[in-house]
Amino acid sequence: MPAKTRKRKMFISVLPGEQIELVLSLDGMIQEYYVEMLNQSKTKGNIYKARIHNIDQALQAAFINYGAARNGFLQVDEIHPEYYKSDIKPIKGNKYPPLQRVLKPGQELLVQVVKEPTGTKGAFLTTYLSFPGRYFVLTPGREQLGISRKIEDEKERLRLKTIVDELKLDEGLGVIVRTVSEGRNKTCLSRDLQFLKRLWKEVRKKGMGEKAPGLIYEEKDLAFRAIRDYLTEDVSEVWVDHEQTAQQVQEFAALVFPRRKKMVKIHNEPERNLLERFSLEKQITQIFSREVDLPSGGQLVFDQAEALMAVDINSGKIGGEKDFKEMAFKTNLEAAQKIPHQLMLRDVGGQVVIDFIEMKDKKHINEVEKALKAALKTDKARTDMNKMSRFGLVEMVRQRLGTSALSVTMRGCPGCSGTGMIRNMEWQSLQSLKEIYRLLRRKNCPSPLEYQVDQELAFYLLNHKRDNLCKMEEKFANKVTINPRVK
Repeated sequence: MPAKTRKRKMFISVLPGEQIELVLSLDGMIQEYYVEMLNQSKTKGNIYKARIHNIDQALQAAFINYGAARNGFLQVDEIHPEYYKSDIKPIKGNKYPPLQRVLKPGQELLVQVVKEPTGTKGAFLTTYLSFPGRYFVLTPGREQLGISRKIEDEKERLRLKTIVDELKLDEGLGVIVRTVSEGRNKTCLSRDLQFLKRLWKEVRKKGMGEKAPGLIYEEKDLAFRAIRDYLTEDVSEVWVDHEQTAQQVQEFAALVFPRRKKMVKIHNEPERNLLERFSLEKQITQIFSREVDLPSGGQLVFDQAEALMAVDINSGKIGGEKDFKEMAFKTNLEAAQKIPHQLMLRDVGGQVVIDFIEMKDKKHINEVEKALKAALKTDKARTDMNKMSRFGLVEMVRQRLGTSALSVTMRGCPGCSGTGMIRNMEWQSLQSLKEIYRLLRRKNCPSPLEYQVDQELAFYLLNHKRDNLCKMEEKFANKVTINPRVK
């Protein structure tokens, strides 16, 4: 591939012992962003020897003790039949046998974390283990041969299938051929597969000897996964701001791309950080923003509810657009092109509801749906989208690929408990007056009565409710002192 056509760049920013950030950009625009804080234990991809805590017959799922604070969740379709304790056929009309008859509490098994625990939910687990390498994903227990859909050339697909057949997988093993395998020779592919097979043997051996619950295999950190999973042929440059990490990336890149010796570059300018240097910080800030601006003046508003992400489209003030129909169509079209990109950056998973500006013209509706589908094709995650309803709503489901930067770096607001709203000062002051009145009525009320509240509320009480406070002091012959709480 000629150098001039390579416009993708990778940036790895490391704060030693604390944080790793990964940015993939195309023509200066961020395509993907990941962050890992090393003090937060990351478990996705880890393999544990675990024990069944209990089985829920209604859910047909097992709750698994794998050593975490909360038990993991294991659905019936994620349990390999090799763990079944008895040979019981599924009930007519069901795909799987009743879980309570084939598994039992206390039973030990190997599980892998598919989704990190979030909020009050435990981790989502599977017994179908997978080991990602550079060119393959090894799948013990599934004798399959899958080839990435992004490899579209039929001759190349057939060549890769032939190579895998010649490599002769062991019984009970399967592989998925990754996109980066395209064009690679047999020797290169064989080396990667042999490494994964050795890794599986080590995990299996350790799993037999380890006590449950216990960690059997730990997934690599973000810096390693960056070069394993994201360093592809179309990445022209890799910038790293940490010398030791840069050396590791250079060594790996030399094996994969031996002719591109100057691919990895070190950022060592103390005047500005790596992301500032390439004008990426503003784009990263927008990922964490509730509102995202559209080119013509409209706006996207993202609101995360308990079970879904709601995306609202505001038209804003678009100068020169007198025709509302055209304005709505233009704004919706821009939104349709922008929303999938934001969903990718935020790694939004689960239900997504998009509230487009209402349109009557069927041609406009079809164009917006078409634009949304086209933009979703660039997403690595699986998505499923419904047609637009007559109210302008589009429902879709998106697979969450990893731990989003938002969930890693943000916490719920203690003031509003996630609602985005707090009680106004008038209401808060009235509740304080009620409490002061109750305290003054007590027989053993201290004199003076010291009442402590946040600074803003303290000033409001003293400035707007002083008369009420004076009346209470007179009625109960006591002094009330309002003390601002020091944060």
